Amino acid sequence: MGKRQSRPWIVSDELWALIEPLLPKPGPKLVEGRPRVPDRQALCGILFVLHTGIQWEFLPQELGFGSGMTCWRRLAAWNEAGVWDQLHVLLLKKLRSAKKLDWSRAVIDSSHVRAARKGPKSGPSPVDRARPGSKHHVVTDAQGIPLAVSLTGGNRNDVTQLLPLLDKIPAVAGVVGRPRHRPDALFADRGYDHDKYRRLLWQRGIRPVIARRGEPHGSGLGIFRYVVERTIAWLHGFRRLRIRWERRDDIHEAFLGLATCLITYRHVRRLC
Repeated sequence: MGKRQSRPWIVSDELWALIEPLLPKPGPKLVEGRPRVPDRQALCGILFVLHTGIQWEFLPQELGFGSGMTCWRRLAAWNEAGVWDQLHVLLLKKLRSAKKLDWSRAVIDSSHVRAARKGPKSGPSPVDRARPGSKHHVVTDAQGIPLAVSLTGGNRNDVTQLLPLLDKIPAVAGVVGRPRHRPDALFADRGYDHDKYRRLLWQRGIRPVIARRGEPHGSGLGIFRYVVERTIAWLHGFRRLRIRWERRDDIHEAFLGLATCLITYRHVRRLC
């Protein structure tokens, strides 16, 4: 994915040109007070928290990104306005225009993260029932480009999220013809082994390639499935996503959506 930036929370002109038109216009100020922190600086503050995992209240003021609460409110407002979903679709469209999206197969997997507090979309951890946890569910194309992500409680079975996650894949335009949102095949590990879901995938025109329980390891799917595991590792490279610190699920989903956009943007810079 290229060399690591020394300050990855600084928003480049190229990335800002994509994000700025998507941001909602601020309403008029009802009372006098401090001038509004520019959106670009607030976004840098949000990225600083995402990359470092620092608590909002400890965001260094000398950076000039505004207070942690200002950045928190801006993140919540932009997520509610669907900014990250729109940005993700825009980036996928650029990749499809350059014929860099591989729809020949999609790969699905999930990863468990500890939740520091109980809240919506958290549940008993499968590895430690005394602690709450959440799951990040990810589906990628054949190269590992994230197509959709979701958040559930840590006790949710992976296979129950198979169809909801496929439904979250946006319709991607970029070439002549209908927008595409359905891969030709879906690769998954034995956690998704269920004949009912195989039938449902065939009905959607998707060929299921799912490892079966009870059979010895070494099915050969690993050479195709590693791309989604790599993408999950990239997601957890953002320290704020390694542990779910937020009680509110929408704030953690906002971080998850923003991180997905950043990973997709790296692919756009590399491939387009």
